[in-house]
Amino acid sequence: MQIPFYRVQLSEEDISGVVDTLRSGWLTTGEKTHTFEERFAQAVGAKYAIAVNSCTAALHLALEAIGLQRGDIVFVPTMTFAATAEVVRYFDAVPIFIDCDETMGMDASALRETIRKILSEQPVGAYKPPYGRLKAVIPMHYGGFVCNMAGINQTAEEFSLTVIEDAAHAFPALYRPDDKAQWINAGKIGKVGCFSFYANKCITTGEGGMAVTDDEQIAQRMHLMSLHGMNKDAWKRFTLQGSWFYEIVAPGFKYNLTDVAAALGLSQLDQAEQFRQKRENIALSFNQFFHNIDAVEAPPFDPSTRIHSWHLYMLRLRLEQLTIDRNTFIDELKARGIICSVHWFPLHLNPYYRETYGPADGVYPNAEKYWPKLVSLPIFPSMTEEEREYIMVSVKEVCDKFHR
Repeated sequence: MQIPFYRVQLSEEDISGVVDTLRSGWLTTGEKTHTFEERFAQAVGAKYAIAVNSCTAALHLALEAIGLQRGDIVFVPTMTFAATAEVVRYFDAVPIFIDCDETMGMDASALRETIRKILSEQPVGAYKPPYGRLKAVIPMHYGGFVCNMAGINQTAEEFSLTVIEDAAHAFPALYRPDDKAQWINAGKIGKVGCFSFYANKCITTGEGGMAVTDDEQIAQRMHLMSLHGMNKDAWKRFTLQGSWFYEIVAPGFKYNLTDVAAALGLSQLDQAEQFRQKRENIALSFNQFFHNIDAVEAPPFDPSTRIHSWHLYMLRLRLEQLTIDRNTFIDELKARGIICSVHWFPLHLNPYYRETYGPADGVYPNAEKYWPKLVSLPIFPSMTEEEREYIMVSVKEVCDKFHR
């Protein structure tokens, strides 16, 4: 059997929505994109949504809108995708890494301790004083499990940090600090929430992203900067109701989403909760099965305070129970036709950040402890019962074959 890491699920409605847009003659940002923005904002309970061509673009625009400047400090997790930190470097600002907790999300206590050291002019890993202005924090909801936002928000409020959620994995996902609190959508817990609609995300536009916020000024700035700083987009210029005239009021970017992509997004949005439930059913089956294998551990899951999107299913190896390492484990599954991945190689260990700020080995002990054990198994809504069973049995076979 051959099981890919991800298989895109497209319905006839998805396809017809795109075809109708192609036949309409209007392909770039227009009515479909604006409708997608409105409906996505409603879905997460936000006042404003800005459709863009990637989550990276959304993060970049959010930092620009809050006025990030050269030398400013933005706290980011070391266990995240490249984009979370690289958008900080676009401004020649400083991404200071924060360790993860046992859920792989940003450790709120480590964030507070790092700030304490900075304010005391102490070294923080590879970073040395003098430090710039504390500006923002970007928690990333790893795999679709919302991190400890209560702790992060408390620290952010105390030190006047703007919270920008990297919710690339987390739609639809919800959070509450305890089982008596109200649920709130991921992306709505901070000042700005940034989502990804990449091909393997919970809903897709092929490539694409969205930012949401309740702040009108931030929303207006992000809309403006998403298309060259022009005060009118093409839809407002080239319709019968529009005018050709526009002005450039700021040096912006080319980050707009097309109507072709938005048409797919609108159709996928209608299926988002259905997709999430299918992912959850697979994840819970995995959890139950792997509970009885002592060489592996299921990812953290707390249904009383989280509604998980299950964008990723990260199996943890108990390497002390195995005679092989993680890479060989993945190769063994690949030999059985199962394609896996790893999320991620901690950013502080990557060459660019080591060369730019210096080595920081041992400063982020949780990230360095967990990442060699992580294996992301295939998980997607169209996975069949047969495929699910084959993955579980194959993991057990590898564990049995190489058990210490």
